[in-house]
Amino acid sequence: MAAGTALESRRFSPTGPFVYVPRPPLSHFVELIWLYERYGEGHPRERVLPTGTTELVIDLRDHRHAPVIAGPSSEFFTIETADRPSLIGVHFLPGGAFPFLRPPAGELHNVHVSLDALWGRRADELRDRVLEARTPAAKCRVFEDVLLAQALRPLARHPAVAYAVRELERVPQARTIADLTEQIGLSPRRFIEVFTGEVGLTPKLFCRVQRFQEVLRLIDGQAPVEWTDLALACGYYDQAHFIRDFRAFSGLTPTAYLSLRSEHRGHVPLLD
Repeated sequence: MAAGTALESRRFSPTGPFVYVPRPPLSHFVELIWLYERYGEGHPRERVLPTGTTELVIDLRDHRHAPVIAGPSSEFFTIETADRPSLIGVHFLPGGAFPFLRPPAGELHNVHVSLDALWGRRADELRDRVLEARTPAAKCRVFEDVLLAQALRPLARHPAVAYAVRELERVPQARTIADLTEQIGLSPRRFIEVFTGEVGLTPKLFCRVQRFQEVLRLIDGQAPVEWTDLALACGYYDQAHFIRDFRAFSGLTPTAYLSLRSEHRGHVPLLD
């Protein structure tokens, strides 16, 4: 599927109807740029579950809300959706925001910060340029161009981080940090330092989040679920360990999540 075109919404995008994949080299750091006109139809609040990634979000309707960076997450948080905002945002790949933000990613772990604190007046200039663009594709291309111009570091990943992220996303239940460090050739201390600086989470915590995301993927659309089999398949020692991790990342029991889940994985509507 060609880059730079509207695509079908994916699990990590909000409910917006338009999704745009940037061209290389930005596509090595940004998974997609998303846009929707009225977010959160039918519920006043929403719980967003952790992905270990960073999001940049701009409210296109309310000037009182500055563009926001939601740092790499390992905790859930709640957003207000009652006013059905019009939003555009960037979903970075794990570690993908690192070249565009001056602080090391670890300093933004579970932090929401106004973009102007990091970019200065360029944050408002970005919002103004996006608003001036007439079509969804044009708005996304503005975002793409501004990100490329704003890169504060070379658009290159540390090879050890790139390899570790790829492996931990692919088989989070089957890889250990000791195994990765042995293959990478860095000392454990140096590997943790480099990984956390780019991704924002330690390798161990990132692995836990990816395992949680694997659980959400496997139960997507399923009912009922054989929880014991699922826990073992995802590498948990036992069902109690699985439930503890699930509650830590979602604030919900697995069965409660099933009763509340929506079509958008990791976004839980809250009706009261």
